[in-house]
Amino acid sequence: MISTHSTEDTASRRVQYLRVFILGFSAFIFNTTEFVPVGLLSDIADSFSTSPAQVGWMLTVYAWIVALMSLPMMLLTRKLERKSLLMGLFALFIMSHILSVIAWDFTTLLISRIGIAFAHAVFWSITASIAIRVAPQGKHTFALSVLATGTGLAMVLGVPAGRIIGQFMGWRTTFAVIAVIALIIMLLIYRLLPNLPSLFSGSMSKVPEVLRNRALLVMYLFIFLVFSAHYTAYSYIEPFLKEVGGASGQFTTTILLLFGMAGILGSVLFSYFGDKANAQMLVSSVMIVTLCMGVLYLVTPNKYSLISCVLLWGAALMIIGLSMQIRVLNVDGSAADIIMSLYSGIINLGIGAGALIGSQVIQVVGLESVGFSGAVLGVCSLGVAVMIVKNTKKSDG
Repeated sequence: MISTHSTEDTASRRVQYLRVFILGFSAFIFNTTEFVPVGLLSDIADSFSTSPAQVGWMLTVYAWIVALMSLPMMLLTRKLERKSLLMGLFALFIMSHILSVIAWDFTTLLISRIGIAFAHAVFWSITASIAIRVAPQGKHTFALSVLATGTGLAMVLGVPAGRIIGQFMGWRTTFAVIAVIALIIMLLIYRLLPNLPSLFSGSMSKVPEVLRNRALLVMYLFIFLVFSAHYTAYSYIEPFLKEVGGASGQFTTTILLLFGMAGILGSVLFSYFGDKANAQMLVSSVMIVTLCMGVLYLVTPNKYSLISCVLLWGAALMIIGLSMQIRVLNVDGSAADIIMSLYSGIINLGIGAGALIGSQVIQVVGLESVGFSGAVLGVCSLGVAVMIVKNTKKSDG
């Protein structure tokens, strides 16, 4: 096999670190654009004289394309040189954002989001392996953690920042700013990254074997249910706070920022206690997320109760994600790429399903019921979580 560091031997360690960080920024911008509509739903709905529930389709279509196309697109592009492929993805990403900026109706906006979703699907199927190849010798874990940090910061900073820009200059400006940042990143990738011939050696023959693993399928079911539950409520948090809670634009932005920051708190807690108390943390976090969604309508009138609820919800959701990532990877180390590709796909299926369920709940019952509806799904996911923990104890015993 070709040495993964043959291209790096001539580059200084500083340049190698810069390459890793530029990929981290790429992860940040790709994840920001997926979730930024959450903070802009009402503004987008108003500009097209439609409802937030209708605009929620953007989230569903985007997430489902990423979920369903990641594996096929990974196979279609497996022979392509990686730097050129990344440049092509950014070109599609930028052009699609320009279409978002000039979208003359909601259908055009939806088409622009489909273009971005296709770029997103390929991006996540190749970026981890690129980051490992361009990282300094012995810094593979560091490279992956930079990607994970970029992803996490999209929720913490990207969504609130996108909302602030949208509040002051209009939602189209948010997409324009994302396009400009993506262009800068694209130029840096062109300047900094070496040519990277594809080293894809993965075999899809393991896919049927992975899909026959019952313990893994139960975990995937749980991931789907818990993310569907979360996004049933969270997708519509901005119109919910505005219309049901009567919250100001600034307070809604603060709530989105606090939710993201609580995720960081969750990851810190998990790094300390995750090894010793994984099972307890998983089950209690599902209970907390379910409870927070269940009481969302009740706590909204009181700012401090709402802030407490959002902090607990954000931290618990991050703990669930980290706990499950470790559990699915422990199932079969030799099929880690396929397992993680499916894991990411199922999260996106859950995001899309949640946004769709929330949209239907708003139209049939009303916006005030999205939290209760999320909590019902949360109870279902709690049952599956308990089953996972029991099965793990049996297999360990």
